[in-house]
Amino acid sequence: MILKKLATDSDFDRAARADLETIYRAAVAAVDPARLVGRAMDGGCPGAEQVPDLIAGASRVFMLAVGKAAAGMAHEIERRIGDKLADAIAVIPRGATSERALDAEKALILKKLKKKVRVLASGHPVPDESSEAAAHAACEMLHGAAADDLVIVALSGGASAMFTRPAEGIALADKIAVNQALLKAGASIRELNVVRKHLSAVKGGRLIRHCGGARVLGLIISDVPGNDLATIGSGLTAGDWSSVGDAVAVMKRRNVWGRAPESIRGYLERALARETDATVKSSDPILERVTNVIIGDGDVALEGAERAAAALGYHPDRWKELRGEANDVGRAIAKHLCEVTHERACVVAGGEPVVTVRAAGRGGRAQQCALAAAIELSEIGPGRRITALFAGTDGIDGPTDAAGAFASPGTVANGDRAGVSAGTALIRNDSYNFFKAAGGLFVTGPTGTNVSDIFVALVNY
Repeated sequence: MILKKLATDSDFDRAARADLETIYRAAVAAVDPARLVGRAMDGGCPGAEQVPDLIAGASRVFMLAVGKAAAGMAHEIERRIGDKLADAIAVIPRGATSERALDAEKALILKKLKKKVRVLASGHPVPDESSEAAAHAACEMLHGAAADDLVIVALSGGASAMFTRPAEGIALADKIAVNQALLKAGASIRELNVVRKHLSAVKGGRLIRHCGGARVLGLIISDVPGNDLATIGSGLTAGDWSSVGDAVAVMKRRNVWGRAPESIRGYLERALARETDATVKSSDPILERVTNVIIGDGDVALEGAERAAAALGYHPDRWKELRGEANDVGRAIAKHLCEVTHERACVVAGGEPVVTVRAAGRGGRAQQCALAAAIELSEIGPGRRITALFAGTDGIDGPTDAAGAFASPGTVANGDRAGVSAGTALIRNDSYNFFKAAGGLFVTGPTGTNVSDIFVALVNY
C-alpha cells in the first residue's frame, strides 16, 4: 500500500507563489513593448487609426525612444520603418545597457538595436549627468527634422528621470535636489511631474519645439493611472494643464519650497511674473501637428493577469486602484482579502502607491505595501489561505534589485523566526531587509516594460 504524503502549509505556500509568479509574468507579457508598438503601427489599437498613413506620408522618420520600455519599442519601430529611418536614439536605463546583465532574449534585442540606433544609458530613478546628456543629444538630432518628416517619440515609464534638460539658469544638481526632496516627502507621480515640467526645457510639451516643424507621433506606454498624457514622462509631447502656480503649490504643500535651492525658487517666481517661457498649453497651435496614442497601460496588464488566473482555475476579481500611502493601501488590501468568501479567488489590482520616507531603510513602494499587508493579515487572518504578491511591472521596486514581495498571514512569524521585526521594519522603511531575511522577496530583473505596480492575491485556494 502506497501512502500519499499530506500537503503541508509550506507546500500550499510554494504552490501559491508559483501560481502568482505565472500570473505576474502573464501581466508583463501582455504589455510587451514590441507587441504593443506593432499593433499601433498597424492601426490596430484605439487612437492609432491614422498611424499607418502618418508613416507612409513622411519623407523621413526620426525616432526618439525613452523610458524603461525604450529598447523593445525602438527595436520594433526600427524593424518596421527600415530605410526611411533617418536617425534614431534610444534612451534606456543604465542597468539595461549591458548584454551580459540581461536574459538571452533581451540581450539579443539590445545587440540588434545597437547596430541601427544610438543607444544611450541614463540614470534612474534619480536623474544625473547622463540624463541631461541624453536630452541634449536628442534635441540636437530632432533639430534636423523638416516639415515633411515624421518624429516618432516612443515614451514609457521612467522617462521623467532619464530625460532631463533643466530650464535656463537652473543647475542639474538643484533640480535633482528638489526631485529627491519631493520623493522623500511622499509626493505622488502627478505632483512630481507638475514640478518637473515647470523646471524643464523639454517637458510639458516643450520637446515639440525642438522638432523642426515636423509631424510628431507619440507612441506611449502609460505607467500613470488614468493615462494623463501630461503626466506620463512629464508630457514630452502633450499639452500641459498645470500652471507654474501649481508647481509652487506642490512644493509648499510638501514642505519643500523653503528648502529648495535659490535658483529653483527664483526661476519659478520669475515664471509667475511671466518673465520666462511657459509649458505648451492645450490651445497652442503647435499641437495640431501632434498625434499621441496610448498603446498600453495597467488595464492591459491586469487583463493579462486575469486571463492567466482563469487558466489556472481561479476566479478573477478586479479590485480598486492602488493609490495613497503604501501603509494604508497594504492594510486596506489585507482587510479586503479577509472578506473574500469565493473559493479559489484571485484578486488583482494596479496603481502606484506612495511612500513617505521617514527613516534610512531600504525598500520600495511594493515591498512597503506587502509588509503593511502582512502585518494586518497576521492580526486579522491567521490560518487563512491567503498569499499575495505586490510588484512593479518593471521588475524594479525602488532602489532595490527586487520587483516586490510576497505576503501572507504567516509572513510576520517567518520574520520573527529569522530575527527581524515586521513592525520595526515598517517604521524604518526597511521592507527589503525584512523580506530578505523572512524569505519573501520577489526578484525578476528588469522586465523591459513598465505600467506601474500590480497586486495579485490568491484566496481560499
